[in-house]
Amino acid sequence: MLDFNDVDLNLLRVFQAILEERSLTRAGQRLGLSQPAVSYSLGRLRALFDDPLFVRTTGSMLPTPTASQLATPVNRALASIREVLRHGNHFDPAASSREFHLSMSDLGELVFLPLLCERLQRSAPGVRMTAQQVPLADVEDKLRLGQLDFAIGNMPALKAATHHAVLFHEPYVCLTRKRPKLPKGTLTRDAFLAMRHVQVESSESSHRNIEPSLQAAGLYRDIALRVPHFTVVPQIIQRTDWMVTVPQRVAKLFNERGDFAIYRIPADVPEVEVTVHWHETFDTDEGNRWFRALIIDTLRED
Repeated sequence: MLDFNDVDLNLLRVFQAILEERSLTRAGQRLGLSQPAVSYSLGRLRALFDDPLFVRTTGSMLPTPTASQLATPVNRALASIREVLRHGNHFDPAASSREFHLSMSDLGELVFLPLLCERLQRSAPGVRMTAQQVPLADVEDKLRLGQLDFAIGNMPALKAATHHAVLFHEPYVCLTRKRPKLPKGTLTRDAFLAMRHVQVESSESSHRNIEPSLQAAGLYRDIALRVPHFTVVPQIIQRTDWMVTVPQRVAKLFNERGDFAIYRIPADVPEVEVTVHWHETFDTDEGNRWFRALIIDTLRED
C-alpha cells in the first residue's frame, strides 16, 4: 500500500500533463520542465504504481488501462488542491494573470469570443482565456474537475448537472445572397422549398437539431451541401444561390457588409436558448464569480 507521506504530489501534475498532452515534450513545455525531468518523473510514477502507465507509439504516448483508471481520481484530486489553494485569496482582475478555460462551438467562437476579448482587454488586461470545443459528453466532468471553467451554448442536457444562467433566446432565420427576383419582405413555404440549402452538421453543436424541427413543421430541405462547421458558410452562400438557416445574430454577423438577404423561417421553429454553465464546486470562487459576471454582462440580452 502506498504511504501518502512518501508521495510527491508534483508527480500527479506530471501524470495529468502527459495524459492530456500525449507527449513528454509537450507535457514539459506545459509544466516548465525539461524533457529529462519529465522522463525522470514518469519513471518515479511507474515505480510508484508498478505499471508502465504510458506506452510510446508513433508520435504519441498512449495510457495503459491502469493510467486510464487513475485519470479521474487524479484529476479530481488536483482540482480539489487548486480550489484549496485559491480559497480565501482575493481576486483582483486588474492585477490577475489567471487563465480561464471556456468550451463553445465554432459558432459560439464566431459570435461570443470577439465580444469577450474586447471586454477582457479593457477590464483585466493580464487575464488569459483558452477557448476549446469539448465534446458535450465530456463537458460535465471537465467542469467538475476544474479543467473547464465555463461552457457556453445551447446545452439543455447540462442543466440538471451544473449551475447555469440563461444568456438569451433568439429565432432561426434564413440567409441567401442578394440578387434579382428574390422574395420581397417575407419568404413563403414554397419559396423556401424551392431553394437549395447548406446544412451544417457539427457533431458537437445543437444546431444539428434544426433539421428535425424543420421537418416537424413540414419543411424538407433540398440539401446541396453538408459541411461540418460554419466558418466557410458565408463564402459559399456569397458564391451560390443557396440558402442557409442560422441563429439570427449569426446571420447579422455574416451580413456585416449587407451582401445577403435575411428572412424569417416560414414556420414555427423553436428558438435557441443560449446558457453559460459552471460547476457548483467553484460557485463561490472569487475568480469564477467575476468571470461569470463578465460573461453574463457581456452576452446577456436585455
